[in-house]
Amino acid sequence: MKHRTIQAAQIAAFKRHLQLEERVSSTIDKYLRDVRSFTAWLDGRPLGKEAAADWKTNLCASGLRPETVNSKLSAMNKFLRFLGREECCVKYLHIQRKLFRQTDRELSKAEYNRLLEAANAMGRTRLSLLMETICATGIRVSEVKYITVETVRAGRADISLKGKIRTILIPGKLCRKLQKYAKKQKTASGEIFLTRSGKGLSRRQIWAEMKAICQKAGVTPSKVFPHNLRHLFAQTFYRACRDVVKLADVLGHSSVETTRIYLISTGAEHAQQLDRLGLIS
Repeated sequence: MKHRTIQAAQIAAFKRHLQLEERVSSTIDKYLRDVRSFTAWLDGRPLGKEAAADWKTNLCASGLRPETVNSKLSAMNKFLRFLGREECCVKYLHIQRKLFRQTDRELSKAEYNRLLEAANAMGRTRLSLLMETICATGIRVSEVKYITVETVRAGRADISLKGKIRTILIPGKLCRKLQKYAKKQKTASGEIFLTRSGKGLSRRQIWAEMKAICQKAGVTPSKVFPHNLRHLFAQTFYRACRDVVKLADVLGHSSVETTRIYLISTGAEHAQQLDRLGLIS
């Protein structure tokens, strides 16, 4: 029985398990997508340690980035543990911590300002204000729903995610802009960022709207996605206070090591730091 292949009912039960863990929908979708990919690759073959190891080898040979491979292995290992098949779990690829980020992924403050200007010039006030809200508070795109008329009025929001609750402060100037926007939209209570039909904005919609203003802003599309606004907040906040522990609390990270990833500088900055050492005559 232990060597039978994966059943659809097991994947459905895994989904319910993730929901009970209060995982965000995007995370659940990602886990399920990877588990189904593993299942399709098995193609009816028995589930075992050798099969899991072979999938890892296949992923490595497919040209995927090591981080992507580990992400898929994480989903598979979590699923295997859920099934009580821990003996089938595989080890992750060992990746040396990066010293700097790729320049083509780093969003500068100047580029951020150009995005805001482009959005406003195109009449996309909601998008401009949404980007400001994410970048000025450091919230995740999945946490935008906590920006409500009530929380803006209070100047703070209690965010619940993965069984943890943290309080974020909303800058006064941003509060005034959000209140003005809500009043104009005739939103008396609840979420501020809504579609025309009154529903909350999805991650995909926010992503697509940001991509649509890249050309107007003159910013490389690879730099423009919601999570990069959170990165910009983290780097700006850290430069102001130099307190990584406090930043971890603000971002809602359980580990400071996760926060350190946000603080990696670009290759250009790293090169400048080396030049300032003065070790070349």
